[in-house]
Amino acid sequence: MKVRDILKVTKGKLIIGNLEEECENFCTDTRKIQKDDIYVGIKGEKFDGNEYYEEALEKGAKVAIISGIDVKNPEKFTNKTIILVEDSLIAFGQIAAYKRSLYNIPVIQVTGSVGKTSTRDIIANVVRMQYKTLQTEGNLNNSIGLPTTILKLKDEEALVVESGMNHFGEIRYLGKIAKPTIAVITNVGTAHIGLLGSRENILKAKLEILENLKPDGYVVINNDNDLLHKWKEEDNKYKKYTFGIENDSDVMAYDINIYNDYSTYKVKINEVEYNVTVPVSGKHFVYNSLCAIAIGNLLNISPEKIIEGIRGFELTKRRMEVDKIKDNITIINDSYNASYDSMVAAIDYLKEFIGKRKIAVLGDMFELGNFAEELHRKVGEYVAKKDLDLLITVGENSKFIAKQAIENGMNSNKVIEFKANNEAVNYLKSNIKNEDVILLKAANGMKFIEIFNELKK
Repeated sequence: MKVRDILKVTKGKLIIGNLEEECENFCTDTRKIQKDDIYVGIKGEKFDGNEYYEEALEKGAKVAIISGIDVKNPEKFTNKTIILVEDSLIAFGQIAAYKRSLYNIPVIQVTGSVGKTSTRDIIANVVRMQYKTLQTEGNLNNSIGLPTTILKLKDEEALVVESGMNHFGEIRYLGKIAKPTIAVITNVGTAHIGLLGSRENILKAKLEILENLKPDGYVVINNDNDLLHKWKEEDNKYKKYTFGIENDSDVMAYDINIYNDYSTYKVKINEVEYNVTVPVSGKHFVYNSLCAIAIGNLLNISPEKIIEGIRGFELTKRRMEVDKIKDNITIINDSYNASYDSMVAAIDYLKEFIGKRKIAVLGDMFELGNFAEELHRKVGEYVAKKDLDLLITVGENSKFIAKQAIENGMNSNKVIEFKANNEAVNYLKSNIKNEDVILLKAANGMKFIEIFNELKK
């Protein structure tokens, strides 16, 4: 890609510089600038990256793409290139979309209410068993993160990207950039329901991923999710490939065994039975691995390589991270995010875990709007069904978890409410016992990582 290509796709204006300059490595953070980077200034909530273009050029960037800035004395950057665009964030997406258009490779775009990141990671691990694969790293799944990933493409043979959303149009926009050959919807739950109003609206927002699906591309869905199953039965437009445990699907797990550190099951691929080991415990990770098998089948990866890729999968930190501390106490740290669906999955995981006492430390879920009390109460109702040894809640809305758990029959002596993390830490340090199993689950903004770090000391 050259400067002239960027000018063409962004309709930008060349302030100074060389049309033939090659543009390879892109960066949006002046703190991470490397020599010969292409700096894109993006306006955020707290600062405007466009204002730092001179710093980026002085640190070694050879091109700056900016908007909303009056460039003064450009002649002082005679050996650099400065491009002015109408909106640098939109331009960033346009450049990434152009980069994507240069590659005729499988592109798997993953979205869903719960499990996007772990599903993305396990898919990538399977795909790289046969193809050199680039994948989204960390939580780079938005209008900045997805272009950042795509612009790293070099000689890769496949791309796996994650797409998050909290409003209509977001998945559509990201799809225009990614142009998936395979679209994945892990499930439709309640995450962001406060912003979208209903699960049916969440489904509509997720289905935007199909608007940019390449012709003859497949959509891979969790057939056990009620709304996705219903949509699959009613839709006759898209090619679907399904995975599940309960409903009849293209890829199905049976003879499932859940252990503390891993899970096993059997699956048929091309009518041949195989044994699969998932190196992370929990039924929801069985679903994630089934999705990876579906992708492997569509990409004609051998069953042996698929199973090897699943076995070698490693979980992203703070997503069901299991740690042992003194006195053989186990901490299950799932504190990166939280919705009703992921809360239920984490509680199930805790209940299945082998240990003496099962302790759930649950915090607030965010972005639920008018549904906040209802969904926190539903979590409390679920906790009561699971007969846990102790429920500790932290936060304003989590009081509804505690109240509902008691109303549904949980002994009030087993339910403790706190307002702050340090209160929960002090209680736990004084009361946890040998071989206890402690689940930490809350929205990232609750900062339960503080509890995790204190307990590990």
